[in-house]
Amino acid sequence: MSMNIIEQNRFNMIEQQIRTWEVLDPEVLNLLHRVPREKFVPTAYQGVAFADTEIPLQHGVSMLAPKMEARLVQSLSLQKQDYVLVVGSGSGYLTALVASLAKKVVSVDIHPDFTKLAQENCKKLKINNIEFVTGDGSSGWLKNQPYDAILFAGSLPYLPPRVRDQLKLHGRLLAILGTTPSMNATLITKIGDQDFEEEVLFETVLPSLEVKRENTFVF
Repeated sequence: MSMNIIEQNRFNMIEQQIRTWEVLDPEVLNLLHRVPREKFVPTAYQGVAFADTEIPLQHGVSMLAPKMEARLVQSLSLQKQDYVLVVGSGSGYLTALVASLAKKVVSVDIHPDFTKLAQENCKKLKINNIEFVTGDGSSGWLKNQPYDAILFAGSLPYLPPRVRDQLKLHGRLLAILGTTPSMNATLITKIGDQDFEEEVLFETVLPSLEVKRENTFVF
């Protein structure tokens, strides 16, 4: 595709898909212009890089639809000084969006090839404030805690209790919780040493986060 067509498709994605899904934060909308989504999409799917659809990667994992990525990022209200955990690196696009708004990001994926792919994609764009780690982040990532924000890129049946304890005071955690066909985007904010505020933002259905088989979410 020519550069003019790419930019027109990017513009259409933002105006027709993302703005209409209640993503109106100017900083997030500007970010979608600046971080080239097509650089994170597999070659075979370049023709639908800006389409309102999930794009297959490997291991049965998909890039989220653009409007979902944008809505998740907006909902975290990221600040320039934030230290953030992203669980589910995939091709690196969602992590790149978060890193462009935050001070430092730890991005965890269970698949080593995704860790490598995401790291390479971000490095090509000179996004250097990300630490990529391979591991099961479904219960957070204790080594680097506490965080100002935690974002899960796949759904969970429910949130393991110890994850919220990895937040700093006033930290935010965003996860899609539930099972098909009923899931909710849920924002959890730490308002005291052991006090948390929970808000359901919207209903949706998202592919589940892949975890190790021995992790049965029984705590």
